[in-house]
Amino acid sequence: MAKNEILSEIKKAEESAKLMVEEAIDAKNKRISDARAEAREILKQAEIDAHKASQDSFKEGEKKILEERDKIINDGEKNALAMSQKAQANIDKSVNYLVQEFERAVLNE
Repeated sequence: MAKNEILSEIKKAEESAKLMVEEAIDAKNKRISDARAEAREILKQAEIDAHKASQDSFKEGEKKILEERDKIINDGEKNALAMSQKAQANIDKSVNYLVQEFERAVLNE
């Protein structure tokens, strides 16, 4: 081979190597760009999932609070009814006692 041919082959090899390096850099940049886009998408989905989880947790807490409130109200109503019934029974006993005392006082006079 002549010098010109050798130099021409070297130039072709250099251009080919340069092209391969540029393609590799482009491929690397594309992979980086794709990875960043995927990371953004993952973060976005994580935020959505976290928001949904917090909403679900809030709703569950609210449900428990309402259930506890209803239980407290029902217990209070039962206690109030029991006290009312006990008070009514005491009123009846008191009226009977007063009538007996009145009768005894009237009879003793």
